[in-house]
Amino acid sequence: MSRRRVLGGAATGALGVAATAASLPIADAAPARRRQSTPSGTYRIDLHAHFLPPDYRAALLEHGHITIGGYPTPDWSPEQAIAFMDYYGIQAQALSISDPGVSFLGGQEAIDMARYCNTHAAQLFRDHPTRFGAFAVLPMPDIAASISEAFFALDELRLDGVVLLSAYNGVYLGDPRFEPLMVALNQRNAYVFLHPAAIPAGAKPELPLPDFLQEFTFDTTRAATLMMATGMTQRYPNIRFQLAHAGGTLPFLSHRVSVASQTVLGQLWPQDLPRPSILDTQRQIGRFYYDTALSGSAAAMASVLAVTGRDHVVFGSDWPFSALTLPQTGSHDPAPGLSDFFDADQRLEVERLNPLRQLPRLAEAVGA
Repeated sequence: MSRRRVLGGAATGALGVAATAASLPIADAAPARRRQSTPSGTYRIDLHAHFLPPDYRAALLEHGHITIGGYPTPDWSPEQAIAFMDYYGIQAQALSISDPGVSFLGGQEAIDMARYCNTHAAQLFRDHPTRFGAFAVLPMPDIAASISEAFFALDELRLDGVVLLSAYNGVYLGDPRFEPLMVALNQRNAYVFLHPAAIPAGAKPELPLPDFLQEFTFDTTRAATLMMATGMTQRYPNIRFQLAHAGGTLPFLSHRVSVASQTVLGQLWPQDLPRPSILDTQRQIGRFYYDTALSGSAAAMASVLAVTGRDHVVFGSDWPFSALTLPQTGSHDPAPGLSDFFDADQRLEVERLNPLRQLPRLAEAVGA
């Protein structure tokens, strides 16, 4: 049996649940003793939601991308998205292109596809102003073209931010090659959604599991750690980075990735990189924003709230990639496990108030 068939079969049988969250200040981050009530109404703002415009999806399939992260490449339409949002109490989604972005194309094809996706997204929130926002996809790893597209998407199309993958062609964010793009995004005070990318088959163990179960979380952790280690997050403080899936494994490993300053590594650190500091690393980890997609549990939220405050946690559904496993409950709650940890007021903060604070155009559109 081929690797592709193994992954596809595993995906069909073991798809993840998209999630939502809210959180307490770090000192109060303790699971609730009993299930809490849930806010009512269509109030959620979804910052981890994907879309596949028709020409983009056709190009994916044409180039052999019949699965994304081991999940069968889904259908998508604005009508399906709105029906999903209405069922699960979501007022608006900030749409983004998932892995592999447009990097499976090359040269002008990638540039044209990025422009197509971003223009398509802008038209969606013109047609449905209270239901959609969007993060711009860039023709990475072409840095010059990506800067140009970022400026166009943010300044002309008025998209709400950009989406970047954890790595492009095996080069992780944090690498100096991405520096000019970070300068440009810092100048725009950009909100950047950092989404994991699939690792090439030759660079990971052969396991009969789809990437989204584990590998995606590890790749987010690699990117965020390298960004801190190279000082990228220090040099560009105006960029607000949202880490997918509750930061991958970064919250759990927060102490481990900061101990270099306490070992011989701190003494041997390259002179051209900022010397690691356990206190500064903890501060940088606390500055990331963490979405709740596929992380709607007390265990995941306790880990996140051990490293940051509730104001840095935002709701994400991961739809349509989570479509097959979202709970079909009478409550229409997309992440009922969150009520094992948060009360209604806390969920409202993370599921609505925090996302809208970061996306002022969308906040104005929905009348917040």
